[in-house]
Amino acid sequence: MNSAFNILKNYLYAAAFVTGCCFFSGCENDDREIDLLTKKVTMVDIAKNIESYISQNGEMKAKLTSPLMLRYLSDSLFVEFPNTLHVDFYNDSTRIESWLDSKYGKYFESLNKVYLRDSVIVINVKGDTLRAPDLWWDQNTRMFYTDKVAEYRTRDKQITGGKGLEATQDMSTVTFKEPTGFSGMPANGY
Repeated sequence: MNSAFNILKNYLYAAAFVTGCCFFSGCENDDREIDLLTKKVTMVDIAKNIESYISQNGEMKAKLTSPLMLRYLSDSLFVEFPNTLHVDFYNDSTRIESWLDSKYGKYFESLNKVYLRDSVIVINVKGDTLRAPDLWWDQNTRMFYTDKVAEYRTRDKQITGGKGLEATQDMSTVTFKEPTGFSGMPANGY
């Protein structure tokens, strides 16, 4: 009886081994198929000729216009403006206090911040101008900031530049982290 049990046990092991070999040989993974199954799908909403009003606590803070807006619905929501954008910023009396132009913008919804790059220009109602290759705008603090080189020019042609900048949205306060210089230009110059 013991030998019959050993024979049966050996047959079961052999059957399990053959079945396992069939599973391994029948399992072939194509890299493209695996990528398609595991690849995250990012949904994109596309809108053209955008005119959007930004408000906080029932007060209008800004008006944004752009020819193209791409809203990505992924792990972190963000909105991209790849073909320029223009923003008018309003004060508490809903009068324009400054405006901004940039060739590219990316709004991070969870942070309430906008990253701007490529020919960023901010101008206030006095005519003071801020230029930077890239700039961040924090909607909550109403501040602009960058770690790159920037230039600030007042209406009377006083030029200040430096690396790293913080400025209020209306540019009433502009601070350079590493100023590189100050120069006065004649009224008819530049």
